[in-house]
Amino acid sequence: MDSSEKEGSGATGSLPPPPPLPPNVAPIKAECEPAKKVLRVPMARKGLGSKGQKISILTNHFKVNVGTVDGHFFHYSVSLSYEDGRPVVGKGVGRKVMDKLHETYSSELAGKDFAYDGEKSLFTVGPLPSTKLEFPVVLEDVTSDRSASPDGNESQKERERKILGRMHPPKTFNVEISFAAKIPMQAIQNALRGQESGNSQEALRVLDIILRQHAAKRGCLLVRQSFFQDDENNYTNIGRGVLGCRGFHSSFRATQGGLSLNIDVSTTVIFQPGPVLDFLLENQNMRDPQYLDWSKAKRVLKNLRVEVRPSNLEYKITGLSDLCCKDQMFSWKQKSTKNENGEAETVEITVYEYFVTHRKIQLAYSADLPCINVGKPKRPTYIPLELCTLVSLQRYTKALSTFQRASLVEKSRQKPQERMRLLSIALHNSNYGAEPVLRSCGVSISSNFTRVEGRILPPPGIITGDGKAFAPKNGRWNFNNKRFVEPTRIESWGVVNFWPRCDVSRLVLDLMRCGEMKGMHVDRPFGVYTEKNENGRLSPVGRVDKMFDEMKSESNVSPRFLLCVLPNRKNSDLYGPWKRKNLADSGIVTQCMAPTKFTDQYLTNLLLKINAKLGGLNSMLTIQQPRPFPVVSRVPTPSSMIPVVSRVPTMILGMDVSHGSPGQSDVPSIAAVVNSRQWPSIYRYRASVRTQSPRVEMIDSLFKRVSDRVDGGVMRDGVSESQFNQVLNIELEQIVEACKILDENWNPRFVVIVAQKNHRTRFFQQGSPDNVLPGTVIDNTVCHPQNNDFYLCAHAGMIGTTRPTHYHVLLDEIGFSADELQELVHSLSYTNQRSTTAISVVAPIWYAHLAASQLGTFLKFDEAPETSSSHGGVTAPGAIPVPQLPWLNKNVSDSMFFC
Repeated sequence: MDSSEKEGSGATGSLPPPPPLPPNVAPIKAECEPAKKVLRVPMARKGLGSKGQKISILTNHFKVNVGTVDGHFFHYSVSLSYEDGRPVVGKGVGRKVMDKLHETYSSELAGKDFAYDGEKSLFTVGPLPSTKLEFPVVLEDVTSDRSASPDGNESQKERERKILGRMHPPKTFNVEISFAAKIPMQAIQNALRGQESGNSQEALRVLDIILRQHAAKRGCLLVRQSFFQDDENNYTNIGRGVLGCRGFHSSFRATQGGLSLNIDVSTTVIFQPGPVLDFLLENQNMRDPQYLDWSKAKRVLKNLRVEVRPSNLEYKITGLSDLCCKDQMFSWKQKSTKNENGEAETVEITVYEYFVTHRKIQLAYSADLPCINVGKPKRPTYIPLELCTLVSLQRYTKALSTFQRASLVEKSRQKPQERMRLLSIALHNSNYGAEPVLRSCGVSISSNFTRVEGRILPPPGIITGDGKAFAPKNGRWNFNNKRFVEPTRIESWGVVNFWPRCDVSRLVLDLMRCGEMKGMHVDRPFGVYTEKNENGRLSPVGRVDKMFDEMKSESNVSPRFLLCVLPNRKNSDLYGPWKRKNLADSGIVTQCMAPTKFTDQYLTNLLLKINAKLGGLNSMLTIQQPRPFPVVSRVPTPSSMIPVVSRVPTMILGMDVSHGSPGQSDVPSIAAVVNSRQWPSIYRYRASVRTQSPRVEMIDSLFKRVSDRVDGGVMRDGVSESQFNQVLNIELEQIVEACKILDENWNPRFVVIVAQKNHRTRFFQQGSPDNVLPGTVIDNTVCHPQNNDFYLCAHAGMIGTTRPTHYHVLLDEIGFSADELQELVHSLSYTNQRSTTAISVVAPIWYAHLAASQLGTFLKFDEAPETSSSHGGVTAPGAIPVPQLPWLNKNVSDSMFFC
């Protein structure tokens, strides 16, 4: 067919040519709308695992039956305002107003009970009589009075209000209730079938709000879904006027086995209740009030609530008086004396004289101490210190000291059987069966722990440098009579000693002897440098700089490794400056230690870290053993997972974000990513660490160059289920873009797994005081109805109750079976080069955590003022400038400095 035939064939061939363009008109190029990118969603479960020894275990989930499935939750928005139209912003007032509303207007609400979230939402089962309701609500006294005795003398309280200048006339609030949405209860059943939607999440949220309201009416302190009662048996002293308070977490979960109530022990920290002076002495570690720092006391006490004797009324502390009680004057209207106009005469009187002379209240120690101010800045109201008692359940939101954190962790642990006992008591005492809104939903909760089927995976075989292969026992092994797989040589090294009591000569000899036993040749150090006494008074940075100056002046050797002896094991303020000086400024590998005695076990653990940092390899999995490697004995190993990873070029990424301690809302978060190196090895990693905005969990700087063309496996720690889509569509997309920089046609396949430790599910062996065994995996009953998740207890829980890691497989482009992925994760829990135990999370995530924590010490956040976060608020992303970490020196940037 020639061209003329082509042009004349078909309807389009007869179209006239386009008209000529008018002068001075440029054609516009038609642009095709770009195709919308398909968003990734977490993958569905393909099947259950089957390998391992099957066992029956119990879990802290309690089965829930929902009798009503055809009804609806009705969501109403709530607006609270004062009589003059000002919005109500104070915390705690809303619940009092709504309780009073329910009591006053029950008939107007058609007798319906409701669940109120304490802020702007209210939920009912079935509709209210109207889509918009308005009510005036009168509260006699807005201040809390929960500590007053039931038979308290009302006239005495009224007199106290007048005396203290804090008359509280009844306050009127306007409440507007407006219909917002309708949530079908059927959405809960849909969620249980894996058909999650916005409605199913909302329906479960309503049930959780009901639990919060129920706890609030019992006088509990609410911290999200954890509830804390005022019971001295739940308190434990962690020092400086701060108590650990045991409570219980309670929330509904959609699981494979149906709807369940997850209950677990929870802990928060509160101010020590009782006399204010006792608290201040404890807080400042003083015995005599005359030595108290009252400026510090004022900062600590501000906004705390006190109960005042003898009226038992509660007030909020606004400050302290400038003068002591016997000198602080105030103006008192003396009603018994009238002036010439017939008005009460105003006299100036001291606070002390007023209470002792006119109130007839004996004051034992307040005369020489400041008064508590519960008034307003321009209208103070002073009360003698000894009449004030800190009320209970006031949450402490400042950062804990290292000692307090350690004490809290130690005193909050429970063995498995004790934990089960406490949970059974908590469920019984909660009396959820009496909750009217739950009853109207037809909700009933079993009192029995849910039974699930678990499997115990066999441990992977471990091989050491002498060719011996063995199976760990109870998740543990040792290096007795064993050598490292690839020992390094410790050369050009020195010892820096900040602890004069350390016998460094013996330490060096023992380290050389122990190293030889592990196959490491340890040269004699080129020098030992002990800090001079006069330098101990310098700042931590000054002490470190001075030590480096002395090393340089005494030796011309460029050290490859420095062993640093610190005076304190857990909280030495030298650690951060020392690490920064070595890793960022000087490019020297370093290992810190703070020994009390040099045992062979201690030194072996030390050499594990040193060997890994210097590029050595301590142990490996037998299933990854090179062919020429001699095998002395054989052990059973997981079948096929590690060889698959070893056969196809693979990079394993571990990610973690470390945040400041609770109460440090202005401290930048530290994001770390580690990647495996030297494929097919899965034991050596390189770390990249950055700062980012405080409390931001998603890593915002992943678009970096990636070395080598590989198939990627991404393991992520710490994100919540609501952020899974962000992991897949933001973080993973950045990694994909980085790959495209290397080769536009490169399309690596990814497996994305999130590891969660901050969850509330625990497992128990029935009838045994011990924790579940290492290798216990659960992928049924209490797991997600649809998504691909499983729980794994890889490690041996030696203290307290084992916390399993909850793994979520969000994406699998390779197509592994459930058994293969579970065995991969289990095996990676045995590859941590700095220990001889299985660890609770896979090694790449643990390495990322260590890297983030270590480089976080480079920045001196500990000098932030105490008041920077007195309310524990979270700084909005980008609200403050984020200081950048210094770059690691090129001599150490590729090392496992974090081991």
